[in-house]
Amino acid sequence: MGGVLDNQIQSDINDLMTRRLEELHELNTNCIETYAYKYDVTSYSTEIKSDYEKYESKDVAVAGRIMALRRMGKASFVLIQDKLGRIQIYLRGDEIGVEIYQAFKLMDIGDIIGVDGYVFKTKTGEISVHAKSLKLLSKSIRPIPIAKEVTNEKGEKVIFDQFADKELRYRQRYVDLIVNPEVKEVFKKRSQIVSAIRTFLDENNFLEVETPILQPLYGGAAARPFVTHHNTLDIDLYLRIADELYLKRLIIGGFDRVYEISKDFRNEGIDKTHNPEFTMLELYAAYHDYEWMMEFVEKMVNNTCEKVFGTNDFTIEGHKVSFKAPWQRISMVEELKKYTGIDVLNASKEELVKAVKDRGIDLKGGESKGKLIDELFELTVQHKLIQPTFITDYPIELSPLAKKHRTIDGIVERFEGFVLGREICNAFSELNDPIDQKERFESQSEMREAGDDEAHQIDHDYIRAMEYGMPPTAGLGVGIDRLVMLLTNQPTIRDVILFPQMRPEKKDSK
Repeated sequence: MGGVLDNQIQSDINDLMTRRLEELHELNTNCIETYAYKYDVTSYSTEIKSDYEKYESKDVAVAGRIMALRRMGKASFVLIQDKLGRIQIYLRGDEIGVEIYQAFKLMDIGDIIGVDGYVFKTKTGEISVHAKSLKLLSKSIRPIPIAKEVTNEKGEKVIFDQFADKELRYRQRYVDLIVNPEVKEVFKKRSQIVSAIRTFLDENNFLEVETPILQPLYGGAAARPFVTHHNTLDIDLYLRIADELYLKRLIIGGFDRVYEISKDFRNEGIDKTHNPEFTMLELYAAYHDYEWMMEFVEKMVNNTCEKVFGTNDFTIEGHKVSFKAPWQRISMVEELKKYTGIDVLNASKEELVKAVKDRGIDLKGGESKGKLIDELFELTVQHKLIQPTFITDYPIELSPLAKKHRTIDGIVERFEGFVLGREICNAFSELNDPIDQKERFESQSEMREAGDDEAHQIDHDYIRAMEYGMPPTAGLGVGIDRLVMLLTNQPTIRDVILFPQMRPEKKDSK
């Protein structure tokens, strides 16, 4: 039945496009410009409606897309949508001119128009623009899907939207933004969140820098890279999976505080919290450690929430969540012992394999002890972390770039921040001992040879840089997409990325 319905919809669209192409031809024949070069906009819908006393009877020039229209002989009402919202336009043929009013009869929902006129209220009290002139700015050939509202037998309002399919909305975001204006608000908030973070870092004496996207070696995270080839140099290069090693080179070079908000790329699965291309904030502060960084993260997130939303208290997926400092701090080792009874630092690899398999997870074999501990944490602890929480005391096998804990053997000075079971940040007291770093890289190399394709490569130039001396440093990575998901209460990462990665469209064989 669905295929028949889809074919009918496509047939209707084809008929409408044919009619609109005929209208376009008639407009051009009558010397009506159909795709304008410019239009000088002076005012916007929401501003006019929210400050009517200022705009009453004043001349304005507005422009937007026709979202509804009602023709009544010598007069018509049009609803246009601009960048801020919607406003009604009142048109009279004897005022805008017979020629353009006749041309208006060839205009459709989806067309973009510009209107000069004055602001007034209709008899029903609706704030509108009384048009003195109208100009067609862009003729829409493909009809936009319009949601229809009907009342069912229970008296409930039901909206039928032929553009409700989520995958279609992600794939054709341009249409999604037109017909679902609330989507724009999510991306406005995203922009404001990034801006607030950038301002906070600038005010705290961090220098924004740019590091290479194409790298001869990839590192800074456990992930598979995308590979490309440079023809002139005849070498393979990798899209960066993280900025870390280049930013720490700058710390070595004498910049005490640096950050980058960047696109990173990881050749891995796609799910509700993962997209192959994503946005990361990485920052490094010399002469500080991970304890200092925990407080800094709290301040940065609190400042961002206050600046953008005016509060640190949110309702996210039905949960009341407060980002107010201080956040809870919990040891990974102690929490695993609490929920599994296993002392993961002293447990054998066999014990960990059994613990993971007993919880219904199939292993491919060759997993390191650290990988098994991480898997066990995801299975037993992570989903319980609803309020903002710092998880500390990570096993050394999981963190080849972090300093060993100053008092506890087998763990490193690292934390990850979790909210609603999702990781939003990762931070270390950065390893600054080049001999220790080289040994850990070599250990990672052995893991790669054993089949772990996400283990780090050995970066000899980074070791060389460290040999010149690296000050004690605190480092942080924040997943911007995941933070935006939480603060805007969006269920998937695709809802906060304008153009998420999608499978290729299936083409009709005809």
